[in-house]
Amino acid sequence: MPRCASFSSTGVIYGNVEKMKPVRVVIVPGNGAGDVEHCNWYGWAKKQIDKIAGVTCLLRNMPDPVTARESIWLPFMERELHCDDRTVVIGHSSGAVAAMRYAETHRLYAVVLVGAYTSDLGDDNERESGYFSRPWEWEKIQGNCQHIVQFGSTDDPFLPWNEQQLVADSLQARLHKFTDRGHFQNTQFPELIGAVRELLLTE
Repeated sequence: MPRCASFSSTGVIYGNVEKMKPVRVVIVPGNGAGDVEHCNWYGWAKKQIDKIAGVTCLLRNMPDPVTARESIWLPFMERELHCDDRTVVIGHSSGAVAAMRYAETHRLYAVVLVGAYTSDLGDDNERESGYFSRPWEWEKIQGNCQHIVQFGSTDDPFLPWNEQQLVADSLQARLHKFTDRGHFQNTQFPELIGAVRELLLTE
């Protein structure tokens, strides 16, 4: 779609449709994260993103934090975290799965998937979450997101690489592939911040 030369205060005008610039980043953690401010890279990333002018980063403890049921997490993302077409959703592990299911039925500016997967992995708790009870609607996810970025690592101890690659291929994601990050549970994640800055500053 051709871009017009005029701009508004809120976004870029594309044809007759205004593409709103993102104003919110939401971090959806993995299940079992406990106090998310002090888990993995979540709190660190929020502080880095909050330094970006004009952007708010939300990081909240999720309800039903262990099983992470779709029936609880997706309404929370809509009503409490206000994930919409001006939001970049960063999902880690089961949070990435939640972000993908959410994007099947909701418009988002972007999703950033960290440690994404496609099946219950033979785990009873994952099966109970409800995310894996039906086929993935990849085309709807693509249609509802302006940008899709993915981080994965071949040495992830929990996720087989073939499932991570399936996500990347099915969503035509911008894939950042590592061989030494495991399940991305470090306390800092500078590559993520670089990818988010790129999304937020894209005209």
